[in-house]
Amino acid sequence: MTRTLQALAYSRPSVLASSQAGRSLGLETAGGSTPQGAEAHPRFFSGFLASPRIAARGLLAVADVAAARYYQRTLLSSLDPVVTGNGDRLRFESFSGCCGVYARLDVLSEGLEGVRTGHGTTNVDVNHPLREALSRMGGDEPLHLRVGPQEMAVTTTDGAVVEKKVPLPDRWLRGFAEAQVASAAFDLRAELPAADAVRFLRSLPASSGAAARGARWVVPAGRTLRPTTRPVPGAVCLPGPQRLTTLQRVLRYASALRVYGPVADGTAAASAWEVVLPGMRLTLTLSPDASRGFSGEGGVLEALATDDAAADAELVSVLLAWEPRIEPDRLAEQAGLPVERVRAALVRLGTAGRVGYDLADAAYFHRELPYDADRAERHNPRLVAARRLAREGAVVLDGELAAVRSGDRRYQVREQSGALSCTCQWWADYRGRRGPCKHALAVRMVRRGAAVAGGAR
Repeated sequence: MTRTLQALAYSRPSVLASSQAGRSLGLETAGGSTPQGAEAHPRFFSGFLASPRIAARGLLAVADVAAARYYQRTLLSSLDPVVTGNGDRLRFESFSGCCGVYARLDVLSEGLEGVRTGHGTTNVDVNHPLREALSRMGGDEPLHLRVGPQEMAVTTTDGAVVEKKVPLPDRWLRGFAEAQVASAAFDLRAELPAADAVRFLRSLPASSGAAARGARWVVPAGRTLRPTTRPVPGAVCLPGPQRLTTLQRVLRYASALRVYGPVADGTAAASAWEVVLPGMRLTLTLSPDASRGFSGEGGVLEALATDDAAADAELVSVLLAWEPRIEPDRLAEQAGLPVERVRAALVRLGTAGRVGYDLADAAYFHRELPYDADRAERHNPRLVAARRLAREGAVVLDGELAAVRSGDRRYQVREQSGALSCTCQWWADYRGRRGPCKHALAVRMVRRGAAVAGGAR
């Protein structure tokens, strides 16, 4: 696994403090993106939380995921959560070390005492002393939240700087992209009232033992979810149920549990579990198996291999303005593009971390993850291999068929109704459920190149 170190520089550690004026939670920011460009310590919010104790537990849940490895538990390494200000809300995001769980806490306008937020994206420092302080926080007395430095903290440049160097594996970067693409294909499958949601979640295994291994299925039954041994119509996949344990932090405050997923097709699939809280939503998105991270799902590969989507994404990106809800129809009108091409461009932007997907709103939102956005594409093994095959002339087209030479072997790729199949082992194992193989991707690239060349004559 390719790993680099990302340096996160904070002006001071984040802290939960008490004084005669009351309690104050100061979340320090590292370098990030704003409408004014890159800033060393952007400031997104200063105001009061409507439900401070619930917000503290939601933030701890996001930090739990950032520090967790749900498969092959080894030495922990944590990437500080990402926060985005969208004008009317704050979004805190994280990804697990094993690349199999994506977490997001949305603190909505009604949870922020009517104060508008700034716009932009950055990392926030969530250190161990802060975690301990948040976990001990009780009562409902007012809590002032500051995301970003105090007003005077940025007037000097020679003060102490708190620097963290954290491993940033390529799998994490690809995982962020794949989780957004997977979520965009989900629909709401069930909604449980608070009491039934609590009973269901507390009935799940909390460990990774035999009872929790592999994919499980649940089907809506009245006000709850009933386990089923197979993916019957309407069933939702619950892969690695122990990965939902993090939701226990906020269960007592939940008003509902919403479950999202794709249409069941008999195979293990990703799913999302959203706890509705006063003025907030906490969502966990699970990969199709606890041993299978989002990074290898391949849902973004078609978009990355499309030259049209790359050009369209560049055009659409300049029209984004940190909106909490991106409207494809409006973007299509502004960009002068068909809506279908705008949607493909948004997928492409998702692979670069420039948009996320909100299931409750069924809409993309603008954010700029604070890392090299092109790195996930450059280090995607299948995409890199496919480009090499196309560049080296390993693809020979013959109508609906194509022959691809890869090493000492030759593979046959067939296209029917726009879908590609291959004679390689990857296709035999997954049948397209984890995206196209490198041979099919190479054929797609060569066909598009031939079409462009033919149109230019």
